[in-house]
Amino acid sequence: MADSLSNLSEKSGMPPGTLVHVGDVLETESTISLVDYNTEHLVEKRIDSIDELIEYKEKETLTWVNIEGLSNVALIESVGQLFNIHPLVLEDILNAHHRPKFEEADDYLYIVLKSLSMEDGTFSVNYEQISILVFKNFLFTFKEKRNSLFLPLYKRLQNNKARLRSQGSDYLAYAVLDIIVDKNFALLDALDITTDALEDELLSNPTSQTLVRIQQLKRELIGVRKSISPLRELLTEIMRSDTPLIGKKTQIYFRDVHDHILHITDEIESYRDMLTGLLDIYISSVSNRMNEIMKVLTVFASIFIPLTFVTGVYGMNFQYMPELAWKWGYPAVWLFFILFTILSLVYFKKKRWV
Repeated sequence: MADSLSNLSEKSGMPPGTLVHVGDVLETESTISLVDYNTEHLVEKRIDSIDELIEYKEKETLTWVNIEGLSNVALIESVGQLFNIHPLVLEDILNAHHRPKFEEADDYLYIVLKSLSMEDGTFSVNYEQISILVFKNFLFTFKEKRNSLFLPLYKRLQNNKARLRSQGSDYLAYAVLDIIVDKNFALLDALDITTDALEDELLSNPTSQTLVRIQQLKRELIGVRKSISPLRELLTEIMRSDTPLIGKKTQIYFRDVHDHILHITDEIESYRDMLTGLLDIYISSVSNRMNEIMKVLTVFASIFIPLTFVTGVYGMNFQYMPELAWKWGYPAVWLFFILFTILSLVYFKKKRWV
């Protein structure tokens, strides 16, 4: 059996709880970082095996284990065996296409959500699934790749006077959620700049590439909305939970994260409406430009159709046409042509058609 599948459909037919990584392999090797701390001491190190966590299970300190890279199925399975985690939860951890959700067990909580980041120079959103297991004295985070997402938390933990050092695993879980959710504010700033640039382009010189960029942005926004909207339900379930793993004093902090999510969701909805308006503006701009072109062509046609009629009449070459023998016939026709053109343009200008 393959250790990693690219699509969820490839897992169809497997028994429930089958442990196989589903998603892109962003890290070929998994790394395990450990932070063990209380108000008096702090230990940060890398470990090579989950078995090294056995000694920390008996301690009264708080241990944060961060696993980066999910392609090592055996590693995730060993975590489940050591901490008695249900196979369906382990299956969800390995499924990088999972919807954000919150689940309660007897002695742990499971949270899964998406961390959103952008590529430099373009509004292209990268998605990383992050799973969180909250125990009484342990907290596990499972990430798809190595990055600096949790670096601010590591720096806060180095300060022995920081609130984080004196709180439990529930507060650490809040801090992890908060840093993931707050990254979306940077995404909103980039979205604001991108939509403003598109709006300016639409009002000045819309092109077919403008339409392509609007459609790409709408597609990206759909993905962002699918990742962020379920977080409202997730935080609501956390705040309503009566689990002893989340203290009453920590509930207010989760409520703050919930407020941030509501704000971000409202902003995303407003940008979605704005993009729909930009698409309407593009269609209107193209139609107006086409109308301007058709107006100019109509003016020329209105002038030249009568002139063509005159040339057609006198181009029939009948023998008995009195004007053909007139000495000033040719200059008179040109004078008529010129006067008719000038008077037509004056009339169109007076009517504000040109």
